[in-house]
Amino acid sequence: MSRRVLVIGAHSADFVWRAAGAMATATAAGGVAEVVALSYGERGESGELWKEPGQTVENVKRLRHAEAQAAAAHLGASFRCLDLGDYPLQIDTAALLQIAAVIREFAPDVLVTHTDTDPFNPDHPVAHAAVDRARGLAAGAGVQSAFATIAPPALFLFEPHQPELCNFTPTTFVDITAVMDAKRAAMGEMKAQRYLHTYYEQRAAQRGNHARRASGAKHVEYAEAFQRVIPQLVAEL
Repeated sequence: MSRRVLVIGAHSADFVWRAAGAMATATAAGGVAEVVALSYGERGESGELWKEPGQTVENVKRLRHAEAQAAAAHLGASFRCLDLGDYPLQIDTAALLQIAAVIREFAPDVLVTHTDTDPFNPDHPVAHAAVDRARGLAAGAGVQSAFATIAPPALFLFEPHQPELCNFTPTTFVDITAVMDAKRAAMGEMKAQRYLHTYYEQRAAQRGNHARRASGAKHVEYAEAFQRVIPQLVAEL
């Protein structure tokens, strides 16, 4: 069954480091994947671009949009940004309803976002709270409502930069061995954050090791880790 995967990040590059492989895996199997960034990370996530003399916020946004769009294309995914601003990312009622509308419109099977804790990035927990609440607004309470609702998507949290400090416990590994080149290509587009390329190449290999040990599947070389939030309904254990 083809899957509809929606990844919502605080900044335009978050999806590349943490969920690019899962998205490429989904699209390679005939699924559909979309990235929604709440901001471009133009103020706090674009260090390399701010080294340029005379740099402006609007130009950084333009460059970051191009980077993210090119990265998403390597994964067979689409990209859009709500441009809500970063550092600080602030979600008012209008923005919350906009995020809920995005989720309702795409009607994902799988929704992926940040953890609820990140001591090193003030925008990531804000994004988590907004996406978690917007998911509830899009799905409703499971009863007839005064607004259109969708089937509740499975909610996963992607791995933060320092998982042990962010309440992250991996419950799911995705084998991304077959699509690792696509992830590398996507990461390569993110020139504003070149310093992360090697880190996430190494993390994919480390999680590949963990996935092999957990499953016994010796063919797994690279993996991405996720934490499932919503319980899964199965016919049997």
